[in-house]
Amino acid sequence: MSQDSTGRGRRGPGRRRKPPARRKALAVAAWSAAGVVLLGGAGLGYVYFKVNGNLKTVDIDAALGKDRPQDADNGSMDILVLGSDSRGGANGAYGRDDGGSARSDTAMIVHVYEGHRKASVISIPRDTMAPRPACATSGGRTDPGGQRRQFNEAYTVGGAACAVKTVETMSGIRMDHYLEVDFTGFKKIIDDLGGVEVTTGKPIKDGASHLDLPAGTNRLDGEQALGLVRTRKSVGDGSDLGRIQLQQAFIKALIKQVKGIGLFDNPKKLLDLADSGTKAVTTDKALGDVKSLMGFAQSLQGIGAQDMQMITLPVTADPRDPDRVAPLPKETRLVWEALLADRPIPPEATVDSMGDKGAAGGIVR
Repeated sequence: MSQDSTGRGRRGPGRRRKPPARRKALAVAAWSAAGVVLLGGAGLGYVYFKVNGNLKTVDIDAALGKDRPQDADNGSMDILVLGSDSRGGANGAYGRDDGGSARSDTAMIVHVYEGHRKASVISIPRDTMAPRPACATSGGRTDPGGQRRQFNEAYTVGGAACAVKTVETMSGIRMDHYLEVDFTGFKKIIDDLGGVEVTTGKPIKDGASHLDLPAGTNRLDGEQALGLVRTRKSVGDGSDLGRIQLQQAFIKALIKQVKGIGLFDNPKKLLDLADSGTKAVTTDKALGDVKSLMGFAQSLQGIGAQDMQMITLPVTADPRDPDRVAPLPKETRLVWEALLADRPIPPEATVDSMGDKGAAGGIVR
């Protein structure tokens, strides 16, 4: 067991045990969470002094205290991954200027199974209507939450801590890690990687995301990759569910490419990736230095795209608002029970879900 700067014992990233009374919360990125972690992990130690200062952290444990689910002691690990952005300033090109207001348009729970050879990824649609607990706001007040709140508003209301608290309330699962990536950093990572190759089953043209791709194999630069993971209205039924399927397909393509690149053969590319990757992410406090982040990443390197089960949280149309979705109680319970028991998600959990009906399936592969 390693020790932190105060001399207290601290478990290394990737291991689980029952939490002591003041156990630190251990919080790849939204659109490419797994890819971000994996592409930087192996080489971050070589550029420690350059990139360590890039990392931004949030102390989830201090914010949430003891009112959290008990940690599972079965060797698994759960990570909440968010993709955050603002339309303020130069980012206004991606939508109406919001003055820099924080938002989270993409959320994934990554469950890494015991042995760290397989993982399940559960995407939560941003317009899911679900209970939100009371959360502290940036202005020092408390938002009371409620039984019927739109999921992605949790981040806007109370930042990372409120997003984690909302997910833990929904699932009953304690998040070991928190990882957040902003979309401008996402673009830079893809450009430093040299682009990502995807194959589209049909042309994609979306004015809102500024994407225009012919059918066939395309190598996407950062701007095009961002356009793909933001595309919604031109695929499937035009909902956020179709966009989630595009994001999941892109993550798998990214992981495949990263694993096939010899980063150590190109020191400049390695340095650029480490620099842009650490600038793009916000982590929980336990992963807030390059050494810890590197150890975390290395613990996940055995997981390939073929080892990831990716689903959307089982949802149906919200009976009170057709523009929103609501979790299917029985099917959602099957998902959370499987993760708590460190088992694969059963097929019956998704058979009736709108999110896995193939709204955009097969468009990108």
